[in-house]
Amino acid sequence: MTPNPASPLPPPTERRRLREAGSLTQDQLAERLGIPGRTVHAWETGRTTPRGRRREAYVALLAELSRVEAKVTDRPDKHPALPEPAPAAAPLTPAQAFDALYGFCAPALVRQAYLLCGRRGLASESVERAFQLAWQRWPEVAVDRDPAGWVRATAYEYALSPWHRLRPSHRHPEPPPRDADDRALQDVLLELPPPYRRTLLLHDGVGLGLPETAAETEASTPATAGRLLHAREVIAGRLPELADPPVLHRRLAELASAERLNPPGPPAVRTDGERRSRFWTRTAIASTVALIGATTFTLRTAPTHYEPPVPAGVRVQGVPPRVALGPLSQEETRLRTKLRRAAAHGPERLLPVSR
Repeated sequence: MTPNPASPLPPPTERRRLREAGSLTQDQLAERLGIPGRTVHAWETGRTTPRGRRREAYVALLAELSRVEAKVTDRPDKHPALPEPAPAAAPLTPAQAFDALYGFCAPALVRQAYLLCGRRGLASESVERAFQLAWQRWPEVAVDRDPAGWVRATAYEYALSPWHRLRPSHRHPEPPPRDADDRALQDVLLELPPPYRRTLLLHDGVGLGLPETAAETEASTPATAGRLLHAREVIAGRLPELADPPVLHRRLAELASAERLNPPGPPAVRTDGERRSRFWTRTAIASTVALIGATTFTLRTAPTHYEPPVPAGVRVQGVPPRVALGPLSQEETRLRTKLRRAAAHGPERLLPVSR
């Protein structure tokens, strides 16, 4: 069948980039198109090319992803191979662009964070905090080449933070998944070290390539490949039926979709983020004022000149040392005898007489 000239199709690498920018897995995109997940993988690697109605639906979905990405980043440039969308009546405000990014990425990010930490509340909190930080830095995030990846990396780092284990809410385990196979897969995932777990999720779960996974995890490509192979070996040793990467990819998507995790609405996230930002700003101002006050008080009360410390006591010269009582010398004995005899004579002295 001759390709329809009215439906231009971007190159395979651009198809994959648009899907990743939308935080969609291959299975999720295939579910929206009603096709098998391996078909999307073949399209993104260039082994096959969609035709007929599948091509039309695929082109329309990629065009939608491109429009959402252009709205989020607020950039007029589009991929030349995609059909140009109709010009907007008015440019999006920052709040509208943020809401578009949140609505497009938050549901998938919550499920991915749940695979990382195994806690439903922490998964929602991680995504919420990541978007709050994105709203605080929106001028920076809006012009980023991959705003969805920026938020994803922030949510992953928060979900894997080791400080969460000190929180009182984490002293009690959460109920495991209902399905036995899901429980077994989750147990194996949580036994992996956090860097290995994150690498496996990005590569086999989200569908990023090895260089992109290495860049997002801030590791070299050989180190990322070693982590990925080790994680696959551990999972295959415990669950032999998941030794095939496509099967593991499907099971990760099923495990993430089994939990009903609904993040809060974007207005609530923006409001909470602004409230949190005001709180920490006021705290920083109060701390600065207290520091300035303490410094001023110290300067007011501090001595203006150097006062040497009082030295330790020294022995005074010229004073004879005190002697303890002891036997009288011969001269002192004669003097005492003389004084006692002289006291009995003379009109000026009285001598007591015992009766």
